[in-house]
Amino acid sequence: MESYVSSIGSRLQMLTTSDHASVVSMNLFVALLCACIVIGHLLEENRWMNESITALIIGLCTGVVILLISGGKSSHLLVFSEDLFFIYLLPPIIFNAGFQVKKKQFFRNFMTIMLFGAVGTLISCFVISLGAMQFFKKLDIGPLDIGDYLAIGAIFAATDSVCTLQVLNQDETPLLYSLVFGEGVVNDATSVVLFNAIQSFDLTNINAAIAWDFVRNFFYLFLASTLLGVLTGLVSAYIIRRLYFGRHSTDREVALMMLMAYLSYMLAELFYLSGILTVFFCGIVMSHYTWHNVTESSRVTTKHAFATLSFVAETFIFLYVGMDALDIEKWRFVSHSPGTSVAVSSILLGLVMVGRAAFVFPLSFLSNLTKKSPNEKISFKQQFIIWWAGLMRGAVSMALAYNKFTSAGHTHLRGNAIMITSTITVVLFSTVLFGLMTQPLIKILLPHPKHQSRSVIISSDPTTPKSFTIPLLGEGQDSLDDLGGHDIDHRSSIRSLLTTPTHTVHHYWRKFDDAFMRPMFGGRGFVPFVPGSPTERNSPNQWH
Repeated sequence: MESYVSSIGSRLQMLTTSDHASVVSMNLFVALLCACIVIGHLLEENRWMNESITALIIGLCTGVVILLISGGKSSHLLVFSEDLFFIYLLPPIIFNAGFQVKKKQFFRNFMTIMLFGAVGTLISCFVISLGAMQFFKKLDIGPLDIGDYLAIGAIFAATDSVCTLQVLNQDETPLLYSLVFGEGVVNDATSVVLFNAIQSFDLTNINAAIAWDFVRNFFYLFLASTLLGVLTGLVSAYIIRRLYFGRHSTDREVALMMLMAYLSYMLAELFYLSGILTVFFCGIVMSHYTWHNVTESSRVTTKHAFATLSFVAETFIFLYVGMDALDIEKWRFVSHSPGTSVAVSSILLGLVMVGRAAFVFPLSFLSNLTKKSPNEKISFKQQFIIWWAGLMRGAVSMALAYNKFTSAGHTHLRGNAIMITSTITVVLFSTVLFGLMTQPLIKILLPHPKHQSRSVIISSDPTTPKSFTIPLLGEGQDSLDDLGGHDIDHRSSIRSLLTTPTHTVHHYWRKFDDAFMRPMFGGRGFVPFVPGSPTERNSPNQWH
């Protein structure tokens, strides 16, 4: 009996010690997040650095310190968890991207973005898989089947849309920002869908039937995920419009918007769809309908809440990636053959560059064939920037690599360890090198006149989620109902009238939106009457 009691006591003591260690780790990590924010603010005007690279470098330095203190046993405070990344960190980043996206630019270039993000990702995946199959067979990295090579292609086809948000300025280069950022979100979703499809099929004995099922499953996931996001956004708009939450409590409005946004992602995961696509389009729909149905105070609160959650999650991801890059457990497996690890990393980096070039330039040429106005065409210099900015690999590649080549964040096979360390090397090298050089390249290739740097807001609704910080739609480009375009340059207005058809898809969308969608789901100009609310005290003309 005494031994039993002493056993329970020792276990409780171990749990207490473990809990205290976790508290210490979390304290240190939160302190590092604060340091990243402060240092990032001090370096805000530096054209070379951005917050992602700052967090990455701080993570690397912290990893070195922890490695020295622990005597070479560990380099990180937290163990990598796919659930932490996919369930808690990624949703606020992608939702905020959709919620504050420059919708007019996004939908004006929608076909090009989908071409780059979906078709381009498939091309890049194929090129990387084929190249890896040819080169890796000559290296001693362990047995890999066709499913492994395709998974490698999907892993390294995923661009880093988080870092892209910080290295491009959507006011100075709206077209580039729209294309690279839009492509990045669709690319991440396509890569995850493609990776999951590869994992769920036995591709060792592939035939026509399996190939058809694979393609059908891919398109089903893509379309169903988008539809689910749109439906969730519309449901949130309908509920808030009909129940007038702001009449009683702003807190309920804000809570419902945040929970419905997160629910869209979790529903996608529940039904084995792409949560990235779902939450992105949910963000777009909520910014077009739901956001206009809440009171003024709720608008300010939700805008800042979503942006803050996204910012903290981005910093958290890059800080952890920097720390995990020095994980001694993984590097121990490749210490006896460093040449092989360097060769694999170099091959993968080269294939990433070739794979991206294989679709950016050909698809840009095809896209330009459909553009009537020379101003809408993608110049070669812009194509080069699109190619360069999309070479960065980040947390999505890391998460997919961990999913494929580790078990609960640990690996015990040499081949898997080589793939993990190579992924870390590619992520670090591409983020630092390509991230540092993107802004200087833009200034050299696409110099921006100073007199054009000041953005002008002519939006009929100055209280959109975009206008609080940066005019994401600038020149009056506010929401989906503005897609008809009111920002025509006077110097080319005659040419625009001659080259642009009067009744476009956007024109018919606006008619349908005004006649059916906004009367039911709300939106700008269809705000419910809430007596005494800050919204109703404004002039009614601002909604038209």
